[in-house]
Amino acid sequence: MEPKKNSAFNGIASWLHLMGPGLITAALVFGPSKMTITSKLGALYSTDLLWIVLIATLFMILFTSMAARIGLASPHTVLQLLAMKWGRWASVLVGAGVFLVCSSFQAGNAVGVGIALAELTGSEPEPWIIGFTVISIALLFFKSFYKVLEKLMIFLILMMLASFVMTLFWSPPSLQLIGKGFQFRLPTGSQGLVIAFIASSFSLVGALYQAYLVQERKRVRPDTAGQTNGTVAGIILLGLMSSISLLAAANILYPRQINPQSASDMGKALEPLFGSKASAIFLVGLFGAGFSSLVGNATVGGSLLSDGLGWGGQFKDTRTRLLIAAIMLIGASVAILFGKLPLQLIVFAQSITIFIVPIIGLALYLIANDASIMGTAKNKGWQQLAGLLGLLLILTLAALNFKSWFLN
Repeated sequence: MEPKKNSAFNGIASWLHLMGPGLITAALVFGPSKMTITSKLGALYSTDLLWIVLIATLFMILFTSMAARIGLASPHTVLQLLAMKWGRWASVLVGAGVFLVCSSFQAGNAVGVGIALAELTGSEPEPWIIGFTVISIALLFFKSFYKVLEKLMIFLILMMLASFVMTLFWSPPSLQLIGKGFQFRLPTGSQGLVIAFIASSFSLVGALYQAYLVQERKRVRPDTAGQTNGTVAGIILLGLMSSISLLAAANILYPRQINPQSASDMGKALEPLFGSKASAIFLVGLFGAGFSSLVGNATVGGSLLSDGLGWGGQFKDTRTRLLIAAIMLIGASVAILFGKLPLQLIVFAQSITIFIVPIIGLALYLIANDASIMGTAKNKGWQQLAGLLGLLLILTLAALNFKSWFLN
């Protein structure tokens, strides 16, 4: 019997390693901001906006798969291809834009880590923010950084998912409540949260980085070259996590008219299973979301700016690691200076990405349609059409956001 157990365990382990890039993308996208937004969607609008999760997940799968195919089809990175097709200015523009977006989110990730551990231990958040920023920077200088990062993300993302899944099994929402989420309605006053949610879930920054993760995995694990099924699985897991956290808030917080304004408020969604310990369990999940994004978000911004500048963007390059460390330090500094950032600022920061991501989406789309680069991996007809719809969605949301901020 023992060999069978080992065989099953090895099979699961191999599957998780195969999913590595997709899991890392899911982990860096599902940070404290995402947990905040999904909790507020469920608490304020019940399941009325569950359909938004499905739409965002489908488009995220589409563009992440494009990026993964680019990573496999070309020996050049996406930003190197941009420089070759349109000039260095294009790669610098995209790289700098991603760096700024990631820097803006890093403060929220640092605060998430600091608040979670401070509330768990009854201490101040600042020492935790400093301590885990130092730990995150130290991770950059491990020789096998990618393998360490991959294992860390797998553990944290599964830990986050488990508490919400168990809560829903213990106190399941009715089929009527779930069905209500697919009536394709847009409740009055929900526009800002919807834009923030789609900007975070349909994350073209995360999709773009998938090409880099696939190429890095191909370099460190040549036996996985040509395999992309982990990409889709990771994004499906991201959509599942979003759906579960929204359902938990809709099932528990909405009937009690709790509009979450703090981590403890959001933790009340786990009370049916964990009772008085719900907040502590949620804070552990918040730490997982914060720390996974603390590492992953900075890695995206630093790597892409390095590549955009023509430095290569590989983990082993010291200049790339220094740029990643710079984002971590920026985030920690802002977090310490401003302390507990309000949830409204997290939602606001998430929606900023909507102004930059259309450029990233267009770049991915044009490269994936270029037969001279992609060969037989070029976008098929239905992928071209679906990609145009995705770009139209992002452009529409950007226009609505611009109107809301500057014209109203």
